[in-house]
Amino acid sequence: MTGRNESCGADQMPMSYLTCLLYTLEGWTGVEHLDEYLSYLAYLKWLFAPLLVAFLLPAIILFLLYVSSFILHIYKLRAPLKEVYTNDFWDGAMLTVTTMWSVHGRIWNGYELHGLEKIPDGPALFVFYHGATPVDFFYFVCAVLAKKKKYIHVVADHFVNLLPGFKIILDVFRTVPGSQEECTKALKNGHALAIAPGGVREALFSNESYTVLWGNRKGFAQVAINAKVPIIPLFTQNVRENIRTLGGFKLFRWMYEKTRLPLVPLYGNLPVKLRTYVGDPIPYDPNVTAAELAEKAKNALQCLIEKHQKIPGNVFRALMERFETQKKED
Repeated sequence: MTGRNESCGADQMPMSYLTCLLYTLEGWTGVEHLDEYLSYLAYLKWLFAPLLVAFLLPAIILFLLYVSSFILHIYKLRAPLKEVYTNDFWDGAMLTVTTMWSVHGRIWNGYELHGLEKIPDGPALFVFYHGATPVDFFYFVCAVLAKKKKYIHVVADHFVNLLPGFKIILDVFRTVPGSQEECTKALKNGHALAIAPGGVREALFSNESYTVLWGNRKGFAQVAINAKVPIIPLFTQNVRENIRTLGGFKLFRWMYEKTRLPLVPLYGNLPVKLRTYVGDPIPYDPNVTAAELAEKAKNALQCLIEKHQKIPGNVFRALMERFETQKKED
């Protein structure tokens, strides 16, 4: 049976199966030159394929999070053997997970950490600008753990607890609830703690202008005062060019304000250069109010942004920075 010997009718010339099918569809639909319309659709496929990929790439972060969860569950199955370990039972699991994230950050984003020497050995409160996802903070935690053997706890938004399979990650990596009491307790116990005062709102609705959306939040500053610890600002260059959101559409902003859930599409996860900069610590001062300290922290973060980020952010420029050979100065 050969397609080129088939005919669509007794009076028709032999033609291929595809041509015959087009001819038949034209007869059924009454549309002439159907092949031209199909060629147009094929053109649209090539046009929209990159857009589809752009919206699918952020799923890599979610995939790695579930891989992390799977690794931790495997370690949990070894709980009966816990007593044979001289170190904390979860040390091996944390090392495996942090190694995975460090390798991903190095390969995909050429991740660098600048200002490691500014991180004290004792407790401190880190405040950072929240990108569309906190992937840069994952890289930062892993780098500090690897280079200083110091783990930094983090305050997570309440909706993270609703994600299936994430509880073990939150438990093992000691995520702290957002109450002032719990945050103060963690710091007084000698731990380092990180918080993004802008939270989900900053993550979803800031843009390539890197606007700091903290509103009137000063609870984190009160925590630092209560625990008598310094505040250290953090900023990651090009974090907005890594993953972006459609938060500029009013519909998504309205949905968030009504549900308090991050129902905003993400796109990107491009291999742009990411560099995290640690700012100078703001020391504890008993004579400074929470409002004044919050303003100081916001200004310090804004200074980091102005110093290390070209505004507005540009995806092409951020991609080209991956090929820079000269070492970036702090």
